[in-house]
Amino acid sequence: MVEPAALIRGVSWGPDGPALSFITDDGAARLPLSAGLWLRFRVESGAGVPARYCLGYSTVQGPDDSEHFACPTKSAAERGYQCGSCFARDDFRFMHDFHRSGIAPAGLRAYLAQEHWLYVATFADGTTKVGTASARSKWSRLAEQGAVAARYVARARDGRVVRLLEDLVTADAGLTQFVRGSTKFAALLSPRPAASVDGTNAAAARRVREVLATVTLDGFDVVDEQWHPHDFAAVVPGTSQRIAYPQPLDSGEHGLRLDAMLGGYALAAIDHSDVTFLADLSALKGHIIHRGTFVTDVPALQESLF
Repeated sequence: MVEPAALIRGVSWGPDGPALSFITDDGAARLPLSAGLWLRFRVESGAGVPARYCLGYSTVQGPDDSEHFACPTKSAAERGYQCGSCFARDDFRFMHDFHRSGIAPAGLRAYLAQEHWLYVATFADGTTKVGTASARSKWSRLAEQGAVAARYVARARDGRVVRLLEDLVTADAGLTQFVRGSTKFAALLSPRPAASVDGTNAAAARRVREVLATVTLDGFDVVDEQWHPHDFAAVVPGTSQRIAYPQPLDSGEHGLRLDAMLGGYALAAIDHSDVTFLADLSALKGHIIHRGTFVTDVPALQESLF
């Protein structure tokens, strides 16, 4: 039996672990992801199917109160994961420039008025970035990004202050604010030892705290607090070399048994094979899938490995 269409919003994380978020005709839903779970699905593709669908827009009413709306026209995504109309309705579009422009709807202003955190995150190959998280998403922000090691380096009064600090750290410590998903995935195929990654992160965090100690901006405190990943993520950045799941996840039929997850990246098995693969489930974002009794095409898989 094939289940109704589901538009994938992505992988989200909470204290209980990861979940696959999606939209159906009945509204928004979440599928908890755990060890041993089989994901069997077919991805819509081909003539008339856009490269990605619009995922809708969100309105913000306060620090802990936001509402997501599906795209009313089920349009193709034009920029990122939104059509032009949904982007224009999305309150979060003001977030990235608010610390410079001061422009934002009242609800987003209330959201940005809460305490925010500045962090330094390091990925499996040692690539390191600086970033920010609200009090509400302090832990989950790093979990969803697929960080292997991370430390909080400042607690800021609000979202404006923390973004100013982020820009200062980029300018003075040379840390990027963005790491591509493809870079994170490639790093997990041949990860560095966990102790080495943590050492890289600790050194970068020390350097950032030194920079922050010279900043005269009001409204923040320098902190030294380590972030800890979920147990379900612990084995993903191991030292063994991995094999990338060889089938594109934006089309075709798939059957994956989840063994562990880090961010949107899963260690997974398939039917009739003893090989463990690394699959990027975030590639499903913006695509429509149908769950059912599907399997990964084993003959095509074997040809791609030899």
